[in-house]
Amino acid sequence: MALDRDLQSIQEVRDLIRAAKKAQEEFATWSQERVDALLKTICDACVDAAEPLAKMAVEETGFGIWQDKVVKNLLGSKITYEYIKDMKTIGVINEDRENKILEIAVPMGIVAAIIPSTNPTSTVMYKSLISLKAGNAIIVSPHPGAKKCTTAAVRVVQEAAAKAGAPAGLIGVIETTTMQATNELMSNKDTGIILATGGSAMVHAAYSSGNPALGVGPGNGPSFIERSADIPLAVKRIMDSKTFDNGTICASEQSIVTEECIADQVRAEVKRQGGYFMDEEQSKRVEKFIMRANNTMNPAIVGKSAQVIARMAGITIPEGTRVLVSEQTEVGKTHPYSREKLCPILAFFVEKDWEGACRKSIEILQNEGAGHTMTIHSQNEDVIREFALKKPVSRLLVNTPGSLGGVGASTGLAPALTLGCGAVGGSATSDNISPKNLYNIRRVAWGLKELEQLRAEVGRPCAPATGAASAATCSTVSTADVERITREVLAAVLKAN
Repeated sequence: MALDRDLQSIQEVRDLIRAAKKAQEEFATWSQERVDALLKTICDACVDAAEPLAKMAVEETGFGIWQDKVVKNLLGSKITYEYIKDMKTIGVINEDRENKILEIAVPMGIVAAIIPSTNPTSTVMYKSLISLKAGNAIIVSPHPGAKKCTTAAVRVVQEAAAKAGAPAGLIGVIETTTMQATNELMSNKDTGIILATGGSAMVHAAYSSGNPALGVGPGNGPSFIERSADIPLAVKRIMDSKTFDNGTICASEQSIVTEECIADQVRAEVKRQGGYFMDEEQSKRVEKFIMRANNTMNPAIVGKSAQVIARMAGITIPEGTRVLVSEQTEVGKTHPYSREKLCPILAFFVEKDWEGACRKSIEILQNEGAGHTMTIHSQNEDVIREFALKKPVSRLLVNTPGSLGGVGASTGLAPALTLGCGAVGGSATSDNISPKNLYNIRRVAWGLKELEQLRAEVGRPCAPATGAASAATCSTVSTADVERITREVLAAVLKAN
């Protein structure tokens, strides 16, 4: 008798986990050199497949621009590999001879990799490389709307791994994609850690699974253009970022915030570079498409061009428009322009000065996107420092495109397609996730002191020697010393009161 689809998918996951557990036990015996050679083989295969997989992703999901997805695939493969290739992640990773501590990397076991539909192939490459680098097995859970291209990316990784001699089952993928399958993967007792990249509901489920998880929340990064900025260059970076893959990277800018004294210059530059400021009626038409009835982002606009969104909303825009811009003053859950929009739509806020812009940026982030990312365009180091000290984000990007800077492509941050949001964003880490987040550290510590030394160092008399212990080994403290210390402590207490 055939199993129902949900039961079939659960059984498939259990089989994948059994195979991955066995494979990881063998993989855990590999040397650093052998693991690194495996990664190089996988990376090369992913680079070769970057273009066809990018085209497949756009065709299947309808999100983004295939040429930009090629860049994402190279970020997930070549750029990630170059960043992690020299990391020590296997066996002894550090030895502190002075303090007599040895640190040993311990793989977490099986990584449950939840893959989003916005970056369905590049995230497979990236998560595979960082998981294997840390000595883990990996099982991929595709988004149902990107199953074909995600599975194809996994096949590229599997075939390359097999050529390098990796044990069968080390890299798995769920082919019967159901919510029950994903839940089984996340909650199974043999899952070591969950890497959850996707919507808020999925991330919440990962943290509620009972297993360790690294999840990321939504982005909603404002971009502040301060009066000292190179305005044309600042606008170029924002436009480059917001149109890159039609805005599907969660670190991309969602709002421009600028100062009153330069607002006209910024508006003019945005228009010159392909931004279209919608009038009030047009803004209201587009606004209806940003959120669904349940107040979550409408997937119909995700990764679509400005022209497609304009047609959906029934408005006419100039030919060559790259980004739709709406002037706004209010922030809140019922103000869609002040929320995350994974497409070429920007809100535009004007504040009196940088202090007002600072407050507005915080308001936007607290509305949605706390802990994620924001950008600032400025030459004023004092203002940059003030923003760094006060903004509830894990990444403050300075004079760079948000989407490319956040993922480490145009900055020195770790290349990553999973960006931690820290405690303020409900995440277990604020890091750009790398292999260092996917192993535990076993510390071997040698004794440095005996009890008698500790007693002497803290100025406390020794306990009477017992058994074979000799009173001569005890560092003695005289009665006069004890009385003096007591008087000093008492005097300090009386003075404080």
